[in-house]
Amino acid sequence: MSPKKKPEISTGETLVAAYMSDTLEREKFPVSVYRFCKDNALEESEFYKHFGSLEALQKEIWVSFYDKTLGLLREETAYDGYAPREKMLGFFFTFFELLTLNRSYVLFALKQGEKPLERFSQLSGLRTRIRGFARELVEQGNEERSSAITRHSPALFSEGAWLQFMFLLQFWMKDGSPSFEKTDMAIEKSVNTIFDVFDNTPLERVLDFGKFLYKEHFA
Repeated sequence: MSPKKKPEISTGETLVAAYMSDTLEREKFPVSVYRFCKDNALEESEFYKHFGSLEALQKEIWVSFYDKTLGLLREETAYDGYAPREKMLGFFFTFFELLTLNRSYVLFALKQGEKPLERFSQLSGLRTRIRGFARELVEQGNEERSSAITRHSPALFSEGAWLQFMFLLQFWMKDGSPSFEKTDMAIEKSVNTIFDVFDNTPLERVLDFGKFLYKEHFA
């Protein structure tokens, strides 16, 4: 394969795009910074201005999905006035829309490696950001609660949000429904469930969600 035309400006964003393109075209991850730069007509020094390794670039792909999601949400003038539940719903719907636009890369990336720890290590930066986002939401909700007894634990809620994301990610990977409508259902049910549990409201939605999971995975 002949070297690609050198991009006019080398940025973290253009490197991410080149990495994803190379991965899909060759059906394997770039093996070294040297090879990656040579194939994209770049000097290694240009690469290292933005990333210390290919692994760091790979993690940045997931962070860029997060940053893009928040950017899109904040473009909505009404977003700042949303309740925490609405913000979480908006985040997951938008995030998975972005994943769908990049589904070929995401599925490839998450199916590499023999062990789950190998496959999901690339999500470490995303995990930090999703947990931070969830912490901000629960702190926003706590500000509206006059009693300390009814306030939620930011640490517990943020970890629950990450586990929820991991469930949704694996659900989406297996979803074969048109327009991934079953993933949309899972997002709505899971977000409502986690907020209902934390709000100590009746558990009808928990039971509904359980029936949904049983039907999708065991029926």
